[in-house]
Amino acid sequence: MKDKTTNRWSTYESFYVELADKKVADIIITNHAKSRWADRVESEKTGYGDIAEFLWDCLKQGRIKSYYRNEQDVYLIDDDLVFVAEFANSLTETDIVGNPLQKMIVVTFLGRMSETIELRDLKSYYSWLRHSRRMTLVKNSRRR
Repeated sequence: MKDKTTNRWSTYESFYVELADKKVADIIITNHAKSRWADRVESEKTGYGDIAEFLWDCLKQGRIKSYYRNEQDVYLIDDDLVFVAEFANSLTETDIVGNPLQKMIVVTFLGRMSETIELRDLKSYYSWLRHSRRMTLVKNSRRR
């Protein structure tokens, strides 16, 4: 979803917001991210437009940071909400020089650190998930 309030900043350049070394021109919310948003973040505003609007506002205000410096796909909003995003070059949008802009594809929302203490250290959180009984059952069902 593109930013609704700024369809066109100028006649020559597409609208984008910088996030680290990326120039984000579009946000795409996956179905999985939408369901995780409803489960772990917000229970009232759960539509794709609501989520994308929230993310655009956070991007424009500079409230999104990388979780780890060397980690490229896990991000924090207001040092609390953890989400996973991937980036892909946009086929239609370019900046004024002609470099491609990126689409931010939100894969999932992991939750809030203030509610889930395990999210403070993602490496231990993922290792805990890998060794849990539930993940073992999922692995066994995939083999069948």
